[in-house]
Amino acid sequence: MTNSTPASGRKPLIGLTLEELRAVAAECGLPAFAAGQMARWLYEKRATEIGQMTDLSKRGRERLEQSYRVGRETPKAAARSTDGTVKYLFDGAGGRDVEAVFIPDRDRATLCVSSQAGCRMGCRFCMTGRQGFHGQLPASAIINQVLSVDDSDQLTNLVFMGMGEPMDNLPEVMKAIQILTAPWGMAWSPKRITVSSIGKLQELRTLIEQTKVHVAISIHSPYSAERESLMPVERAYPIVRVIELLRDYDFAHQRRLSFEYIVWRGLNDDRRHADALGRLLRGLDCRVNLIRYHSLPDSELHTAPEGTMTAFRDRLNELGITATIRASRGEDIQAACGMLAGEARK
Repeated sequence: MTNSTPASGRKPLIGLTLEELRAVAAECGLPAFAAGQMARWLYEKRATEIGQMTDLSKRGRERLEQSYRVGRETPKAAARSTDGTVKYLFDGAGGRDVEAVFIPDRDRATLCVSSQAGCRMGCRFCMTGRQGFHGQLPASAIINQVLSVDDSDQLTNLVFMGMGEPMDNLPEVMKAIQILTAPWGMAWSPKRITVSSIGKLQELRTLIEQTKVHVAISIHSPYSAERESLMPVERAYPIVRVIELLRDYDFAHQRRLSFEYIVWRGLNDDRRHADALGRLLRGLDCRVNLIRYHSLPDSELHTAPEGTMTAFRDRLNELGITATIRASRGEDIQAACGMLAGEARK
């Protein structure tokens, strides 16, 4: 399936929008309608070689191949969990690989994709954040994750919850979303896509106003000082301002708003935190996903007991906030929330 010849300098076609494909057609002396033909081969028929695009003239394909390649690249490695979760390793940026995670669950098949190699948000509980920032993934690398995992054609949902902060690479993430949802692209409903963010304000507003995808916000504490100790970005993007922004939009009908809350033993797991979270989110049409923490090396943070998480969930529900405990998947292959490091492992 690989169609990658980096040494040739040929540019990938996947990750290009219809408008960009029109420019490619003009550059290669192809008629304007060839852009739509290329889009069908790339995103609907999932071609891996330009030679497969048989409704382009032979001469047109030859001209196209002089400067371009499809750009599909197979994963460099895969690790399979006992629960069916699969973690894939792909070429990333800045000399650092990235990981995508396939999560089968009854009638759902979700892919968790990365948008950056590393991350500059510096969240203290996240393995990706610990490794620092190495580079932005272009839309071609994001779309390649979607097209090149096993069972790609069986995917029902996509979450931008892998390595990186999607709002820190918004132009390429927006381009990938356009390709995923456009009629000329993969024609997915935006309701199949969720984008997670720490809450970069202007970028978050752009995402909400220009797409209809679901939104997930990492919150982890209702108290500003405590959240800042976990997530340094609280200084630049206080959660109260993020929530003020979210109140400007209707999340009751076309999209879903959720908050991600990792529950740590003795840190943010008591009734006081639940009540403060309930006050903070009061009046928002949203849900809270409670997440078990998966310990990282040398971390002083520990996951809360099951009973504590259940009590926290029940208290939020009593306060009128829909809360659920997210099932933990792929921990044995270090594919769970916060564990992606972009490293090949045996």
